[in-house]
Amino acid sequence: MKEAIEALSWENLCKFSSPEADLINGPNNSYTSIRLFGQEKNDIRVTLFRDNHAWCPYCQKVWLWLEWKKIPYQIQKATMRCYGKKESWYLKKVPSGMFPAIELDKKVITESDKIILSLEKEFGPLGLPMNHPNVINLRNLERQLFRAWCIWLCTPSINKNQSTKKRENFQQIAKELDTYLAKTNLSLIDPSASTIKTCIPGSADIIFIPYLERMNASLAYYKGVRLRKEYSNIDKWFQALEKLDTYRGTQGDFHTHAHDLPPQMGGCWTDSSSKQEYLSSEIDSGNGLDKDETTFVSSQRDKPSITALDRVLKHRERIKQANPLNNQFFDQPLRAALTAMIYKQPCKPKPGSALGLRYLRDRISVPRDMSLLAAREFRKSLEQTASLDSNEQGPAIPTKNRFDQNPIDFSNI
Repeated sequence: MKEAIEALSWENLCKFSSPEADLINGPNNSYTSIRLFGQEKNDIRVTLFRDNHAWCPYCQKVWLWLEWKKIPYQIQKATMRCYGKKESWYLKKVPSGMFPAIELDKKVITESDKIILSLEKEFGPLGLPMNHPNVINLRNLERQLFRAWCIWLCTPSINKNQSTKKRENFQQIAKELDTYLAKTNLSLIDPSASTIKTCIPGSADIIFIPYLERMNASLAYYKGVRLRKEYSNIDKWFQALEKLDTYRGTQGDFHTHAHDLPPQMGGCWTDSSSKQEYLSSEIDSGNGLDKDETTFVSSQRDKPSITALDRVLKHRERIKQANPLNNQFFDQPLRAALTAMIYKQPCKPKPGSALGLRYLRDRISVPRDMSLLAAREFRKSLEQTASLDSNEQGPAIPTKNRFDQNPIDFSNI
């Protein structure tokens, strides 16, 4: 093991930071409140209302559609009920409080499919229109897959035979999608445009993205199933998406999905096995599941670490305030984890800091806080730094709600 080094000061950590990317016209990201794609603010006709945590799957559909169509839009964020109290201004705008919603030319529209249909009328379709017979069939297939997944994941089984039947039902429908994908071009369901370097997905792809992403995470964590290993064409579809920074800007990691799903879905049931226990342990520890999670590799080896550092530097005071350890006490352990991440060497934290380090490890939210690869680097460093102190774990992640992730302290994160 390498010799432990001293934690850098905040001043010295700041020397490793990089200039912030262009959030308005640059790559897709969860932080900005406005997207222009090189156009003018006066061109904005759309406001997207989505959740603070960038977790809502239906928001992700509309978000991706706007990004791939390059429609100038602004973003207003509100709280999902499982995270905290819904803001009164949003309830006045959308009495149901549901996400997503848009305001198009001052008209409020809700429900993701209705929103995309309305956007198609104004800006044209992305690939085949939503009401094209082929897309309608695919929308129905997506709902069948969603229902089979919900029944398997979110309802308890009386016996092993019942669980096996749920699994087989899901596998049958997943196989239907995998077979369909085997016949498509460029590994996508409906590429809307393509060049030598890139290919843009269509609305039919966007329909599947949110929940296939969540299925991929949850089935590994709760069922020990590696979706991308079992369905090669679904894996190729994910690979095609992961080449696109537009998709990566919305992509969650397995840790975030595994622990955000229970309060949203009414609970997730585990089928225990040695494989399931191993996969869930790798996810919880921060190691992640490598190419099961993403095949994207940063062109610069240390870029994810710098991205994670930049995000922590920007919000370090609020991160310390939210930690269960004393604000002042947690300062050194946080710097130690960041130092270890930058130098790829162990950095010993203060005694008694493992609880606070693992608390933070368990509450990084992707993509709200940082990108998937950045979060993987930071989670791993937090765990490795905590292990130098003790095996003490942080407070358990709630399953009935995620009030521990109340965005009130991070409303502008």
